[in-house]
Amino acid sequence: MEGAALTRRGLLVGIGAVGGAGAMYAAMGALGLAPAEQDKEFVAPRPGDFALRGKGAAKVVILGAGVAGLTAAYELGKAGYDCTLLEARSKAGGRNLTLRGGDRLTELKGPAQDVKFGEGLYFNAGPGRIAPWMVTLDYCRELGIPIETFINNNAAAYVHTNGRTVRARTARADMYGSVAELLAKATDIGALDKVITKADQERLLDFLRRFGDLGPKLDYVDSDRRGFVKFPALDTGTPIPPPGTLHQILAAGTGRSITNDFGYDQASPMFQPVGGMDAIVAKLTEAVGQDRIRTGTKVTKITSMADGVEVVWNGGSLKADYCIAALPPHVLARIPHNLGAQITSALATPVPVAAGKIGLEYSRRWWELEDRIYGGVTETDLDITHIWYPSHGYHSERGLVVGYYNSEREAELYGALTPEDRRSRALTQGKKIHGEKYRQNVLSSVSIAWERQEHIQGGWVRWPDFDSSFTLLQRPAGRVYFAGDWLTHLIAWQAGAMESARAAVTQLHQRVLQSP
Repeated sequence: MEGAALTRRGLLVGIGAVGGAGAMYAAMGALGLAPAEQDKEFVAPRPGDFALRGKGAAKVVILGAGVAGLTAAYELGKAGYDCTLLEARSKAGGRNLTLRGGDRLTELKGPAQDVKFGEGLYFNAGPGRIAPWMVTLDYCRELGIPIETFINNNAAAYVHTNGRTVRARTARADMYGSVAELLAKATDIGALDKVITKADQERLLDFLRRFGDLGPKLDYVDSDRRGFVKFPALDTGTPIPPPGTLHQILAAGTGRSITNDFGYDQASPMFQPVGGMDAIVAKLTEAVGQDRIRTGTKVTKITSMADGVEVVWNGGSLKADYCIAALPPHVLARIPHNLGAQITSALATPVPVAAGKIGLEYSRRWWELEDRIYGGVTETDLDITHIWYPSHGYHSERGLVVGYYNSEREAELYGALTPEDRRSRALTQGKKIHGEKYRQNVLSSVSIAWERQEHIQGGWVRWPDFDSSFTLLQRPAGRVYFAGDWLTHLIAWQAGAMESARAAVTQLHQRVLQSP
C-alpha cells in the first residue's frame, strides 16, 4: 500500500507467501532471526537402556582394550570407578580393526604389509556388519555414531557352486520353484490327505503357486523372478535361458548359499557405522579417556589377593581392587596366575578358529558399472567362501571389494601364504565368477590372517560344548572377572563382547555396593 511502512514481519510473511517456508527461513537467517547453521554437536536421541545404579569408588584394572574391555571401562566409568586398561597391542580395538592408507599391518611369522588404499577407502578387517536387534546399535545411538545400511542380501549378487555361476535371484527362484512344484503335486494327488484337511490343502496350493511361481499345471517351467539378459524397458526384455531339470537344480548345491540370510543374526536389514567399524572403538576410547589406556603393555602375571589384584606387565605392575580380564581365553590361559588349575583348564577349553579377509582396491567400480551390483555378498563353494561388495561410496571412482572372508581350513590355507600369494589366489578364484576383469585394475590390497595376529591368535573361538567351563568363567575367580564374546552365545559378534562386559560390570558393581 502506498505510504505504508514495511515491517520485518510483513516482509517475511510476503516472502513466505511467494517462496514458501524454506525461503522465509533463509530470509530469517539473513536477518539474524534464525541460526544459519547448526551450532551444536550431534546429540544421540536417548541413552542406552543399561546403567549401573548407584556410585562405586573402587579401582579396576582391565586386561585388554578390545570391545569388551572398552565397554566395561565405559560403563564402570559412568558409575564412578577408576579404570585402567592394559593393552598389549599398539592400539585399542582388538579385532575391531579398520585399515586405511598409511596403516601398517604386522603378523606373526610373516612380512608386514603397508596399506596403500586411496583417500576415503577403508577395509573392515574384523567385524563388518551389525544386526538391528544387537546391543551394538544401542551403543552407536548412545555414543552418537552415525550408521548406514549394510547390504547383506542382494538379488544381483552371485551364487557360485559346482563350477556354475548364477545370480542370487536365479538360484532362489529355481530352488523355490522346484521345491514348490514337488510339494504342490504331492498335495494335488492326495498324498497329504491324511496330514491336512482339504481346505488347508487348497490354502497350501495357493501359497505354493505364489511361492514358486508355478504354472497352471503346478509345474515350475520358468519365471521372470530369475532375471533377464536385458531387462524390460521399451520392450518386454530378454529373459535368461530357462532353468534346467530338477536334478540339475538340486545338483547345483545352492541350498547353503541362498539361505545364508535366513538366520536371526544375518537377516536384513543390517547396518554398519559410517566411515568404518572402528568408529565404535574411537567413540568408546574418547568416552573412557585415552589416558586410561596403556598400549604396548603385555601382562605377564595375575595375582588375586584378599584385598585386591596385582597385575604385572613388561616393565611395571599395578594393584587394583578388582580386575576384569577381557583377553582371548587361549591367551589368558598362558598367563601365570594363582586362580587355580580349574580356571586354567576352563580357559584352555575353547579352541581358537582361524579366519581371514582380503581387501582389494580397484581403480574402477566394475561391479556397479558392468554387473549392476550395489552392495551385497556373493556366496561360493570355493576356498574364498564369500565376496563382499561395498555398501557405501556408490558411483565413486574407486572402490574396495572384500575378495575373501573365510575361516577354519580355508583360512589356514590362505594364512600360510605370503600376502602376494594370497592376493594372487584370491584373484584367480574370483575370476571364476566375474571373469578376467576381476584381475584387472587392482591398485592395492591388504590381507589379514587373524590366527597370525599377535596377542589375539584367532578370529574367534569354538566351544566343544557349553559345559561347566563356560558357566564357571561367567563367574568371578576371587576378585578377577572375565569378559568377552567367547563367554556368550554371540561368539564372533561385537554384541557378544558388549553383553559379556555388561554382565561382568553388573556383578562387580553389586559386589562393591554390598561390601562393608
